[in-house]
Amino acid sequence: MEILFEDNHIIVVSKPQGVPSQEDASGDKDMLTMVKEYIKEKYNKPGNVFVGLVHRLDRPTGGVMVFAKNSKSAARLTKQIEEGTFDKTYFAICHGNLPSSHGMLVNYLKKDEKQNKVAIVPQTEEGAKRAELEYHLLAKEQGLNLVKIKLMTGRSHQIRVQMANVKCPLVGDNKYGKGEKVMLNLFAVELSFLHPTTGQKMVFRAYPPEETMAWKLFNLEKYLNLNITN
Repeated sequence: MEILFEDNHIIVVSKPQGVPSQEDASGDKDMLTMVKEYIKEKYNKPGNVFVGLVHRLDRPTGGVMVFAKNSKSAARLTKQIEEGTFDKTYFAICHGNLPSSHGMLVNYLKKDEKQNKVAIVPQTEEGAKRAELEYHLLAKEQGLNLVKIKLMTGRSHQIRVQMANVKCPLVGDNKYGKGEKVMLNLFAVELSFLHPTTGQKMVFRAYPPEETMAWKLFNLEKYLNLNITN
């Protein structure tokens, strides 16, 4: 677990791919448990340790996450998410040809909990939830697209489903895409929010593991630094 920032109110980490955000049916070690254990050991805290899970990343997705270290911080961060001032930006590598170099994707999604799979459904279908994202095509190499994605809503599997719907499935997506034998090429590269106590704008970044994936085709630092706020 890579710690990017920590104070008395929050802890920001880079979640490895393949690790659940919180406990699931697999019983595998999850980020919430790891953060609790880290705090308990570092500060020699007795009993249960409070750590607030204010947002999640899907298990195959890596990247920046923030956890609250007290209930007041958790409530204030949650309010920012509800008000739309808590910004998550992703890099993805996908196949196909995007409809345009920059655009918005708006769909209605419904999750089948038994199959752990999400489908695009009519707006009028019971349980349908609006999903909205903005994308920018950053570069193309060897038939693959490096795309910056900003989520307006945070639905389960949202990026994977919406990109597959425009015939641009993510590399390594074995649920909605071609199922290559590689890790999912989706990473939360930037997280920005207001500090729950000071109100200062906080921006944190992390890089995906270039060495074993299609990320190595692109100069990620260049695009992270130059285009992330466009």
